[in-house]
Amino acid sequence: MAQSLISKCSIRHSQSPKLSYPLSLSSSSTPPPQFLSFKPRLPVFSFTAGVSSSSSPVTSPPLGADADSTMDAVQRRLMFEDECILVDANDGVVGHDTKYNCHLMEKIESENLLHRAFSVFLFNSKYELLLQQRSSTKVTFPLVWTNTCCSHPLYRESELIEENCLGVRNAAQRKLLDELGIPSEELPVDEFIPLSRILYKAPSDGKWGEHELDYLLFIVRDVSMNPNPDEVADVKYVNREQLKELVRKADAGEEGLKLSPWFRIVVDNFLFKWWDHVEKGSLHEAADMKTIHNL
Repeated sequence: MAQSLISKCSIRHSQSPKLSYPLSLSSSSTPPPQFLSFKPRLPVFSFTAGVSSSSSPVTSPPLGADADSTMDAVQRRLMFEDECILVDANDGVVGHDTKYNCHLMEKIESENLLHRAFSVFLFNSKYELLLQQRSSTKVTFPLVWTNTCCSHPLYRESELIEENCLGVRNAAQRKLLDELGIPSEELPVDEFIPLSRILYKAPSDGKWGEHELDYLLFIVRDVSMNPNPDEVADVKYVNREQLKELVRKADAGEEGLKLSPWFRIVVDNFLFKWWDHVEKGSLHEAADMKTIHNL
């Protein structure tokens, strides 16, 4: 599928000055995965690419349904308009389904629905990491602090491209504009560095949760922001010590501070050693897209 899609799509490059940061991507396609276990607002267009949905047709529940009647209007629209990419444990595309169905714990457990996702870690030229606090209207994990941007590539032509993780990087550029108001020209897609993939499952409450195969994308850029209040409650840049203090407060239950489960997985297993590569300008040396970390 990737070969047929690539010919139809192109990468947008910014003409604005870039930081002097020697990041590069391999020109080869993502190789087959190995597994490693640890213990411790855009309109969606119709698109056919030879992949059929594994789910039955979805209809919106009645507006008066108890479970959904209090859902924020913007989040409700996205829940039914956005079509996530369903994948197997090897990250092979097996279909598509609504964001609504993909985040229902009942369907996650009964049908083992697993969807492709991404998590962006954006650092400024002082090597501080941009964090966001999710909006109070988010259906899953409202008001938790997390990495710069966490979302999903959609089942659309430009975001299904697998070569060099281009589909995921296109989606990251789209969502950073949508959530944080960062202009696309300030985030050239070829500067997103895919470092690894994680597979995790995390319930949010009794009804909603996540089951994602998550691409971890790093980028170093100074950017302008205009956060979207429908998506983001707050933002802040942190250095290493400030992040460690946030983790301590979350562990101690201080100030009601909570971290998203996927962010905490990355913090506990990868982030600080990767931060060394951010500062040294050697992120490409840390990249391992062969392995899917099953956490």
